[in-house]
Amino acid sequence: MRLVIALGGNALLRRGEAMTAENQRDNVRVACEQIAKVAAGNELVIAHGNGPQVGLLALQGAAYDASNPYPLDVLGAETEGMIGYMIEQELGNLLPFEVPFATLLTQVEVDPADPAFQKPSKPIGPVYGKEEAERLARDKGWSIAPDGDKFRRVVPSPRPKRIFEIRPIQWLLEKGSVVICAGGGGIPTMYEGRTLKGIEAVIDKDLCSALLAEQLNSDLLVIATDVDAAYVDWGKPTQKAIAQAHPDELERLGFAAGSMGPKVQAACEFARNTGKVAVIGSLPEIEAIVQGSAGTRVTTEQAGLTYR
Repeated sequence: MRLVIALGGNALLRRGEAMTAENQRDNVRVACEQIAKVAAGNELVIAHGNGPQVGLLALQGAAYDASNPYPLDVLGAETEGMIGYMIEQELGNLLPFEVPFATLLTQVEVDPADPAFQKPSKPIGPVYGKEEAERLARDKGWSIAPDGDKFRRVVPSPRPKRIFEIRPIQWLLEKGSVVICAGGGGIPTMYEGRTLKGIEAVIDKDLCSALLAEQLNSDLLVIATDVDAAYVDWGKPTQKAIAQAHPDELERLGFAAGSMGPKVQAACEFARNTGKVAVIGSLPEIEAIVQGSAGTRVTTEQAGLTYR
């Protein structure tokens, strides 16, 4: 079975943890222990988030006054290499020695006419006081938005249109390699005429993972996060975990855009476009998710919703 496993940010850095290499490696090790349980007999593609890592690199870059900070596409490429290295090493320590690994820098094309460019909404980098945020917006042309009692830079989050490295990913899978790719939603790029260039944007990791799984003709898309399922009435005494759902029914529930919303959208799009199954669930239950006994299974094979 061909699996695409999209690791959420919790797999790399938990809320409140210091952004150290040691903490990130510890969390990657936990993720790899779960992935190793489903590696035998399957083809594995691993995607991942990179929000905390890009934020840290942006913070480090802002401390260097001699030049403008590195652009987001370059920071994204840096995090793909860093996180891929950790995943390769930790998973490689668990799987048989002869299993090959490859981390691919993954360029993802977006449409210059995407409406997201008119409404930047994705917060990135450090927080600022009001005066400093306004100065940076004026001097650098940034868009800023409130974040609690502070302000942060916000950038567009356009939809992924094309994954340029899809053919080498396919070739590596056919040779038995575990592939780590499309980290952080991929490196955002667009064409100016016939010239491809990086842009200041962030592509949603889950939507890119769904496109990746679709284009690879994957049998299952696993969206691993910090909750065991999608819920109705989340946080209320009446909350219920969804066991299985048709995409149409799941979308009607209206999940929050800043949390479960993109994961639900990605799962629904993959299931609807391919007729295959996508599952939203927790990282420690990846083995049970693959076996069909955990998480929220999104499928077009059955109408309605069922609950756990």
